[in-house]
Amino acid sequence: MKKLLLDTHTLLWAIGKSDELSQNTIEQLQDTKNKVFVSAVSLWEIALKHSLGKLVLDAFSVEDIPVYCAKIGFEMLPLEPLEALGFHLLPAKENHKDPFDRMLIYQCIRNKYTLVSKDSKMRLYEGNGLKCIW
Repeated sequence: MKKLLLDTHTLLWAIGKSDELSQNTIEQLQDTKNKVFVSAVSLWEIALKHSLGKLVLDAFSVEDIPVYCAKIGFEMLPLEPLEALGFHLLPAKENHKDPFDRMLIYQCIRNKYTLVSKDSKMRLYEGNGLKCIW
């Protein structure tokens, strides 16, 4: 069994049944042996970008995302206080300063989850213990 944490774009593509998902990602998400998690960090990122007009959702509303996650079988992962406080322990790599990405990376490393992300910058943290799939 793998514990998978979805990157924000992966979550949106999974809900929207996008062709952007790789075949491996689809198989991993459909494997009933795996547990799939959605971080509160991703929900915050979606809400923020939507409120700023940087993210337009046509197929569903922001408020519907937890409902879709429950229907699909994705579990919600809160941001724990020690994770928030330990965030500074993750080194910055190649000017990768996106706080949402870095928090998801830190949650994965700390909880031994595998990050499901197409973003190649995430792999910069594999030397710090991050496991990634796409």
